[in-house]
This record gives sequence, structure tokens and C-alpha cells, in this order.
Amino acid sequence: MVKNIRKLIDQVAKEKDLPERVVEYALKNAIAIAIKKDKRIKEHLDIEFTDEGIKVYVVRKKEKIPLDISIEDVNRIAAYAAKEEFLSEIERAERERGFLEYKELEGEVVTGIVRKVLGNGDVIVDLGKVEAVLPRREQIPGEEYHTGDRVKALLLEVKKVHGEPRLILSRTHPLFLKRLLETEIPEVAEREIEIKAVARIPGERAKVAVYAKDLKMDPVGIVVGLRGSRIQPISEELRGEKIDVIRWTEDEEEFIRRALSPAQPTAIRLIPEEDRAEVAVPKDQLSLAIGKKGTNVKLAHKLTDWHIDVMSEEDFERITELREQEGGK
Repeated sequence: MVKNIRKLIDQVAKEKDLPERVVEYALKNAIAIAIKKDKRIKEHLDIEFTDEGIKVYVVRKKEKIPLDISIEDVNRIAAYAAKEEFLSEIERAERERGFLEYKELEGEVVTGIVRKVLGNGDVIVDLGKVEAVLPRREQIPGEEYHTGDRVKALLLEVKKVHGEPRLILSRTHPLFLKRLLETEIPEVAEREIEIKAVARIPGERAKVAVYAKDLKMDPVGIVVGLRGSRIQPISEELRGEKIDVIRWTEDEEEFIRRALSPAQPTAIRLIPEEDRAEVAVPKDQLSLAIGKKGTNVKLAHKLTDWHIDVMSEEDFERITELREQEGGK
């Protein structure tokens, strides 16, 4: 009996491309389920394959007690389990394998095929071994999907819902842009250039802060490429999202200055206790610094982690004078 069991485990492991230990666990679980059903046992059972045959134990308070069951009974139930319960256990093991494989890919970019677009706008994507969901909220505004479309996305989260694997995709997360840069630009992949921070307003605009340890390197020029040749394909993948690439520096004042590009601040005052920066720009650059619907200043805030108050040079000077007067009292 045990020789046949070992042969079965080996055969199924090869057919299903599963580790033998996973198949063995599934078979033991199937036998335990079948015995519990047959003998109406509610307690946890532990199954062991030995040279003498199949041993069944009841587990009580971490103690293993041999179950009083005849060898004939065990063999009969095991044979039934191998035909019935084992199949569902193997299916569960295959799903579990998919879960574990994709859990390791959490935070990476995956590619799949659209299988269905749901009424609420969520998209079901076939990744090969498992299906994933690209929720409406994780889609770039304006994107439309149809069955058969090829989709590239960030594997945002892998979790279990009611025992089943559930994979969530995202095309709006800042990490998606970072991963695309790592994939498409060799110097980033080889860590010659480091992506220090990413901020996005999906489908509209993004800012990326880059840094190279080698001071002779121009990380911005390398990432953007000649006439935008490197950054353009990434922008197109993100439905035309405009990507500003700036050089990172640990000098916070200078970093804020660069983050507000293309505007050119003339003065910056940091208020560390409030994580706030007051920034002066020429009056004719106010709208440029703030950006359409506030996009430029919002992205600069996300990129630097500083709340940024943009104002004209005149207002900046007026506030400076008022503070000086208050301080002199």
C-alpha cells in the first residue's frame, strides 16, 4: 500500500509540476478528511506513511494518540480518498502554489490578458496561472479595456479572501512608474542611477527624483534620453502622462527648488516645525509654479514631503517684513 502511495505521489508531482511534499501533504489531508467523514470524527487527525502502512493519530492538546481503526478500514478509506478527496486537495494545492508564486511577485510588474470587463468598471486579467483584478480605482483615468487586450500593471497586493487567492493590480501607484524605469533604463536596473522619489497624478503628470553616486554622471539626461527617447515609451505606457525628471539632492531647500521646475523660485524659507516651505517666484511665474489645477505644487509636495506655499516675491517680502516687525517687539 505504502509503495503504491509513494508511486502515486511521485506521479502526481510530475504531472502537476508540484513539489512532492505538497502532493504528500494534499494526500494526507484527503485521507484525514475521508476518515473524519466516515467515522464522524471532529478532532484534528494526523496521517503518517510508514513501512508498516498508514498510521492515523488524533491530535489532542498537541498530543498524538493512535486512532483505534483497523488496517482494512484505513486502506479502504484511503483508497476512496485517493480517488475523491485527493483531486480537490490537489486543485487546492495548485491554487496555493499560484498564491505563493505571485506573493513573491508582489510589488513587481506583471503582464496579462483582459478576460472580462465587469459592470462596475473592474477588469479581470488572466496572468497565466491565476486571474487578477484591476479595479476601476487603480486604472489611469480615461483608459478603456476590451477582452483580449494586453495589460501591464503593478501587482499591488496578493491576499486570501475566504481561502482563495485574490490578486490586485494597479496602474496608478507611484511604484508602477518606478518599476517601469527600472525595467526600461539599464543604468537604473544596474543601480548606477537610483530612483529616490516618485510622485504621480495618474494620466496627467509625474515627477521623478533621480541620483547618481558618480558625480560625473548626468542622471537626468540618462533617464530622459536623447530628445526624450528613453522616457517617451514610459510616458506612452502611462497614457501620455508627462514625466518630469529632476536631480535629487539632500539639501532640502534646493530639492524643493528643483521640484517646482519648470518654475524658477527666487527665495525659499523653510519652517521645519510645520514641515512647510514658503516659496517666492516672480509674479509672471505664479501660475507656472502652481500648475494647472495645482498639479505642479501638489507633485512637488508629494515628492519632497514638504507643504509648499507658493507666493509672489512681493508677498514673500511683505511676510518677511511683518515677521521681522513682530520679532522686534
